[in-house]
Amino acid sequence: MEVGGSPLVPCTAQPALDPRARRDDVTRMKRHMSNAENPFASRTILVIGAGELGMPVLRNVAGRAPREGATVSVMLRSSAITSDDPAKRRDLAEIRDLGIEVVAGDLVENSVEELAAIFSGYDTVIGCAGIAAGVETPMKVARAALESGIPRYFPWQFGVDFEVIGRGSPQDIFDSQLDVRELLRGQDDTEWVVISTGMFMNYLFEPGSGMVDLSTDTVNALGSLDTAVTLTTPEDIGVLTAEILFAAPRIRNEIVYVAGDTVTYGEVAETLEAVLERPFERTVWSVSTLLDELAADPDNMTRKYRAVFAQGRGVAWDKADTFNAIRGIPTTDLRTWVASNLAGNRA
Repeated sequence: MEVGGSPLVPCTAQPALDPRARRDDVTRMKRHMSNAENPFASRTILVIGAGELGMPVLRNVAGRAPREGATVSVMLRSSAITSDDPAKRRDLAEIRDLGIEVVAGDLVENSVEELAAIFSGYDTVIGCAGIAAGVETPMKVARAALESGIPRYFPWQFGVDFEVIGRGSPQDIFDSQLDVRELLRGQDDTEWVVISTGMFMNYLFEPGSGMVDLSTDTVNALGSLDTAVTLTTPEDIGVLTAEILFAAPRIRNEIVYVAGDTVTYGEVAETLEAVLERPFERTVWSVSTLLDELAADPDNMTRKYRAVFAQGRGVAWDKADTFNAIRGIPTTDLRTWVASNLAGNRA
């Protein structure tokens, strides 16, 4: 999962922002969706990255582009463009078949000024490179976007509600994402859109996450069995990103919430039992235990995420209030995902 460091020792978290801030964002989203159309629209679009999320975004944005009179480009590292890796070659071939122009650029190696020069050829930039480039990269890319003078920017913030989580959480990269939001809100030249997706649904089942262990039929609940988490598939995020990008009236300066499903860990176990037709053991990884584990290995990214999700703040929201629910856009819920992807694991 792309859920996005330096060494981190758990500390006393600062107070999270009032959860009413999220409700205000939802209210504004609904209001803008009923307003008259604005004249500006995204027509020259640059997507950064073509990984787990970038490819679904590229497929869906490129699929809509001809109807919208838009063109789509993707920025990739030179090493990815020339790679002999079969998977990368397949992705690159698909990208070109979709009519997407490939542009060379590197979020780490290029300076802010060099990135700004690349971005300046477009009216919209969508960040899909994830957090692998490091904790400083989100701010670097945001500064480049503003320096370039682009009219519209979608930062890499496909994930949780950083403001409800607040500063000083176990995951230090979330503080840098809050810095990006403050930077964007502090200016009026570039419109911005943040898409909050929750956890990538498939990450719940990846062995490295530890949350669902199919080898032992165990659900390891983060925090408690009643702790909730919002889940969305990368494929649905790709669909919804295209819908949000081309929405009329234009969405601007908003946090847009989407969701495939919002469930508790207890409901995850119940769903697995119902679909796979066998019992699942339930264990709880408490917040204190996860913080102790993180203290023993403060650079461990997985342990940072586990501790944040266990605390339960800002990691779940009501699907009924989301962009996709309001617009009537179907998304994959947990039961459907399990039936489609884990059917071979039935008893």
